[in-house]
Amino acid sequence: MRTALVVGGTGLIGRAVARHLLRDGWLVTVTGRDPRRVPADLTDLFFRTDRDTWPSGDYELVVDAACFTAAHSRQVLPLMRAARSAVLISSKAVYVDDAGNHVNSMIPPRFHGPINEDQPTLPPGDMPYDSPEGYGPNKVAAEQLLLDSGAPVTVLRPSKVHGEGAAPARTWWFVKRARDRRPAVLLAGHGRGVDHPSAAANIAALVACVADNPGRRILNAADPSAPDGLAIARIVAAHLGHIWEEVLLPGSSLGLHPFHRLPGIVLDTRAASALGYVPVGDLTTEIRWLVDHPPVSDPAGWFDYAAEDAWLRSRGNGGAEVTAQGGGR
Repeated sequence: MRTALVVGGTGLIGRAVARHLLRDGWLVTVTGRDPRRVPADLTDLFFRTDRDTWPSGDYELVVDAACFTAAHSRQVLPLMRAARSAVLISSKAVYVDDAGNHVNSMIPPRFHGPINEDQPTLPPGDMPYDSPEGYGPNKVAAEQLLLDSGAPVTVLRPSKVHGEGAAPARTWWFVKRARDRRPAVLLAGHGRGVDHPSAAANIAALVACVADNPGRRILNAADPSAPDGLAIARIVAAHLGHIWEEVLLPGSSLGLHPFHRLPGIVLDTRAASALGYVPVGDLTTEIRWLVDHPPVSDPAGWFDYAAEDAWLRSRGNGGAEVTAQGGGR
């Protein structure tokens, strides 16, 4: 039986990876800091650690879903060197456009088409990683240390991650409105904002593919399609059997959903496909899960129904387009 260690196995990506490997017949150990975050089906596989100690054993595959700095990479490097294959979960936040802008910069980046793995990245850094300025540079530093080590490490760069257990679940912005039977969905940017989603299940499938194809490489990890806000609204409405007006605002504080980004961001996933990766999920997995497991509380600012109702009453469209659900733009 093949053995795998999933560092950060209690998070959205880590638990998806652990479950996928278990279904494939792997013997899996997951690590994390908080036993309260361990799903019931993974409890017997859990090893509590703050990255200062590791569970003993030989692992054919090591996956680090909680590596944010070069220091984190140094801690896990001995395990990755000893493994047949290793994976670092990174982020699209490392990419910069021609002007040096990135997803966390004050000026939105403008990429010329889908981003492939050769796109320039931020310089490595060691400022606080849990900040907009530090997240990307620290991820670059973590990537470079492992890739330069000679270990069989594949770096995966996902985008907007979604799936069962997401907190916050970004599709809840749409799902709650459909569950509340809102008469209309207001979408900023004419509904064309795009930020490529990455299903945790698809990231897990790519990890399994990498396990069978060891090597040092970088791969984008995203869903086969990148729906814009209008497409997501239609997916959710259809799934919940709801009909609403689609109000496509030219630019407004209203309608700013979690996948809204203009200029849009789309990842090129051809390199992952060439390795043999086959997607296994899409946004509907998270949507179905949310129907049965609605959040206890809503993210601040997501559901200003009073402002939406005021706009709908005034109908001062200012260039807005209004269509019936399923209609054209």
